[in-house]
Amino acid sequence: MANIEIDQGSGFCFGVVNAIRKAEEELAKGGTLYCLGDIVHNSREVERLERMGLVTINHEEFGRLHDAKVLLRAHGEPPETYETARRNRIEIIDATCPVVLRLQKRIKQEHNRTDDPDKQIVIYGKSGHAEVLGLVGQTAGRAIVIENLEEAKQLDFHRSIRLYSQTTKSLSGFREVVDYIQAHIEPGVSFQYYDTICRQVANRIPNIREFAAAHDLVFFVSGKKSSNGKMLFSECL
Repeated sequence: MANIEIDQGSGFCFGVVNAIRKAEEELAKGGTLYCLGDIVHNSREVERLERMGLVTINHEEFGRLHDAKVLLRAHGEPPETYETARRNRIEIIDATCPVVLRLQKRIKQEHNRTDDPDKQIVIYGKSGHAEVLGLVGQTAGRAIVIENLEEAKQLDFHRSIRLYSQTTKSLSGFREVVDYIQAHIEPGVSFQYYDTICRQVANRIPNIREFAAAHDLVFFVSGKKSSNGKMLFSECL
């Protein structure tokens, strides 16, 4: 008889769990609650919440709303989203993950520093990803996004670099980028890097490798749009 085991670390991260909880609490009060983008990259969970009354919208639709209530998911949003909400009298239910929120603040503070105006603020992440858009927004669009080592090679190594990471990226990939920059930055040019990868995600990697190695067959269930899911799936191969 086949033995079926469920990975004890499976499930949503705490940021997503918090966003879902906030959505359920608001929906229980009645009235219409909008969510800017899918609350989670899991179609069944999105459908469950939509049956409860959650209305998923995109940024174009958000810009046309007035006097409404909108939940911001765990990925976070750029400052422009909050400005639109203020202008259109939209009540924000902010479910931004605290890990993402801290990263946004760090990048904004770095951007606002005036001691090195020529520095490059670099984000190791997926271009166009909701979290990354929110991070780039903290720099008025000036941050440089790199997805891999090849793109890191295009940086200007004659100018100082401040490197951050999307919270759900691979730790090994981030370290690879760090090593390359350290080896190629010009002498005397400042390079500072900050490991801003969520440890709940990073700590899953050795566990899921061990789980996959201990089983003949692994069924990995994830939304196709999930960056976190794609990264963890690759560790099972």
